[in-house]
Amino acid sequence: MKDRPRARRSAPPAKTTPNLVLDIRAQSRRWRELGNLASLRALAGEALRAGLSVAPRRPLDGAELSLLLTDDRRIRIVNRDWRGFDKATNVLSFPAAPPERIAKSPLLGDIVVAYETVAREAQAEGKSVPDHFRHLVVHGLLHLLGEDHETEAEARRMEALEVEALARLGIADPYADAELVSEAAPASPEPSRS
Repeated sequence: MKDRPRARRSAPPAKTTPNLVLDIRAQSRRWRELGNLASLRALAGEALRAGLSVAPRRPLDGAELSLLLTDDRRIRIVNRDWRGFDKATNVLSFPAAPPERIAKSPLLGDIVVAYETVAREAQAEGKSVPDHFRHLVVHGLLHLLGEDHETEAEARRMEALEVEALARLGIADPYADAELVSEAAPASPEPSRS
């Protein structure tokens, strides 16, 4: 019997976090309460890296993401015009590609965050504004990557991803004392939203 050389097995490729190109714009001066644009970029960058580290879908390395930091008045207009809800909200997401095309799209999409709502929610929930902001950036990113929360099953999945990402940032589970979405939101042909 001859000894045959064993085929070498290579280790599976390491799961690397893709790099995103972040275009950030502060449309409201209220965001200065959290610091200058560089510090806001750093907070958003931490949240994006944490979200990407847990996301089931991977965007193209170098994909571009836009983050607009606005106020309640402006986000209310966007929410009304794109979703039909004439009220302010904390975060909206507008994916540039459907889930099956995310891995090849050079554009990931847009996230819009309103300062006053974020600050009000943070105070009401006993959180810091920077932690709540990072949570909403993670939430918005997951929407861009094809996650949603219109059904209870989707909500459980998305919340679990958020909790895992936030734990990597040292942020406590924001859903620990909250109820899951119990009712599906009406379907809309418009972009995914938060």
